[in-house]
Amino acid sequence: MAENELATPPLGTFGYDPAPESSTIARLRESYGLFIGGDFSDAASHEQFATLNPATGAPLASVAQANASDVDRAVAAARHAYDTVWSTMSGSERAKYLFRIARIIQERARELAVVETLDNGKPIRESRDIDIPLAAAHFFYYAGWADKLEHAGYGSSPRPVGVAGQIIPWNFPLLMAAWKLAPALAAGNTCVLKPAETTPLSALVLAEILQQAELPPGVVNIVTGDGAVGAALVDHPGVDKIAFTGSTEVGRLIQRRVASSAKHLTLELGGKGANIVFDDAPIDEMIEGIIDGIFFNQGHVCCAGSRLLVQETIADEVLRRLVRRVEQLRVGDPLDKNTDVGAINSAAQLARIHELANAGEAEGATRYASSCVLPENGFWFAPTIFANVSSSHRIAREEIFGPVLSVLTFRTPDEAVAKANDTNYGLACGVWSEKGSRTLWVAERLRAGVIWANTYNRFDPTSPFGGVRESGFGREGGRHGLEAYLDV
Repeated sequence: MAENELATPPLGTFGYDPAPESSTIARLRESYGLFIGGDFSDAASHEQFATLNPATGAPLASVAQANASDVDRAVAAARHAYDTVWSTMSGSERAKYLFRIARIIQERARELAVVETLDNGKPIRESRDIDIPLAAAHFFYYAGWADKLEHAGYGSSPRPVGVAGQIIPWNFPLLMAAWKLAPALAAGNTCVLKPAETTPLSALVLAEILQQAELPPGVVNIVTGDGAVGAALVDHPGVDKIAFTGSTEVGRLIQRRVASSAKHLTLELGGKGANIVFDDAPIDEMIEGIIDGIFFNQGHVCCAGSRLLVQETIADEVLRRLVRRVEQLRVGDPLDKNTDVGAINSAAQLARIHELANAGEAEGATRYASSCVLPENGFWFAPTIFANVSSSHRIAREEIFGPVLSVLTFRTPDEAVAKANDTNYGLACGVWSEKGSRTLWVAERLRAGVIWANTYNRFDPTSPFGGVRESGFGREGGRHGLEAYLDV
């Protein structure tokens, strides 16, 4: 079916003048090496690759391409630091380093926000107001746990696992690094971190922060490169634990590779979150919650509310207001403080979004897309809503990981629960209703690791996060996040 005209005449966009943040605040180097043993060094092969600005397609910096021998060096440095310094250090001393890292992240917050936006494509207001403050908050929070591990509920003398190999995705690069590093370090482990190939820069700036905080050499090591680097880390016999955040497909491969070893493993994988709206929900709050649930970070969110389940009696009104609200979203320069939706992270991800959006039309769903003018350079996709979606459609079953919302309807709470659970994933869901009893009744029956009530995409370092079924296992955040890094 051809793309539809908007259900209501488009509202004129507000006349915001451009308010760009300066890219020079990032202070990026021309090239970055690997961070091993407390210092930057060249990769063994001396190979490098360019990391691109998704908003323009222009290169930002050259980054070292590691190989298996570099991973060997990083693991050896982590093991030496674990044996000689970090695991034997008191929790109160470890806490001092974590507090120091958190404070420096706060001091360099503006710089880090610009780095993240340049390398990832997300709007600067999200990097500035969400990603960077939450990254600092995770280090602050776990610094508080470092000398209290015996009170965490994991025995009177919990022991660290050892060397942790940590592989993070490209959608929240610095925040995901903090999610993994902070609890691991608090528990007494040392780490080898592998950032995503398309977004390594904030992790490398974090390496500078670790130097500034005088973290003992080898406690955190950062190896950059493609998927082969992650595979070498997963397979390395000197690694005691693997923590992975990324796609379900890669998660399955990792699980197979570590199955015959003694490695500890946690996986935080994909999702197809259901955002359930009942007819008594506060409509103004709910519309904004739906928008935030799917278009935050261009939909590059594993727990995005990408399936909207609306009670039939209000479905037409909700769709009308959503289409109107999407037309008001400002799409463009991620460094502009007025921007709501930034650039898609890579050409490969953009192609994936186009494929699934085209499949949605081919299967008979009705497409409503923003009439915004997209920039000529870079990777862009207009915020899109699909109505008349069936649970069997690909756009209702596969993770799109982009600014695309699929709208389905239901009549009864039982039907809502059945449709919400009709997925292989189980990461997050949302429930919108003024009735607390109804919200709790639905939440108890949803098969997902995280349930939000009358809100969506709310995160806090004190609250655990993780999925079930094909969305993975293990928890990050809160007291629960320590368990993955303790030998319990």
